[in-house]
Amino acid sequence: MTKIAASILSADFANLQQDCTRLLEEGVDVLHIDVMDGHFVPNISYGAPVLSCLHAALPDVYYDVHLMISDPARYAADFAKAGAGLITFHLEAVPDTAEEVIAAIRATGCQVGISIRPGTPVEAAFPYLGVVDLILVMSVEPGFGGQKFLPGTPQRLAALDAERKRCGCTTLLEVDGGINAETGPLCVQAGADWLVAGNSLFRAEDPAAVVRLLHGQA
Repeated sequence: MTKIAASILSADFANLQQDCTRLLEEGVDVLHIDVMDGHFVPNISYGAPVLSCLHAALPDVYYDVHLMISDPARYAADFAKAGAGLITFHLEAVPDTAEEVIAAIRATGCQVGISIRPGTPVEAAFPYLGVVDLILVMSVEPGFGGQKFLPGTPQRLAALDAERKRCGCTTLLEVDGGINAETGPLCVQAGADWLVAGNSLFRAEDPAAVVRLLHGQA
């Protein structure tokens, strides 16, 4: 079954635990933590202390940390200590040292993911199939919540899925940006294993119905 990762960027931060608990009770599988540094992307979000507090309140949840930052290796240990299960970094942030960053994250005990922006050729991620645990395909430009889904995304996922099958590896495919009841199934059909959703979950009148649909149960 497809896993649903709720992006807390769309949560009510005055009631973060309550907001996340509500979605977990409705069937969300993972909490997705978008970290922005104001450098690799123009916005600033939050750091490891927010994850640490959320993990203390909800210790049994799997935390999927997406580092949209310029120096992921520097902060990997902080996020691992705060409760991350998976740490994903952007290939564009460290084009010449990706292997070193992978090793640094592995050393923390976390799983490792690589993300690519919409403008990066999907083939750039091919060498990491079978090397990392997950590849995150951005279906919007990273750095802002609430953007519209880019229609070329399913084709990019399908290309990764075809290469994954060709090399016989088990690297997961995740997609993030504009995922909702319409776009999510398109991504699953193209090969996505994990769907990151923010506004379509946290602001839904009936989030359980959205979760069922994204899980393929509607």
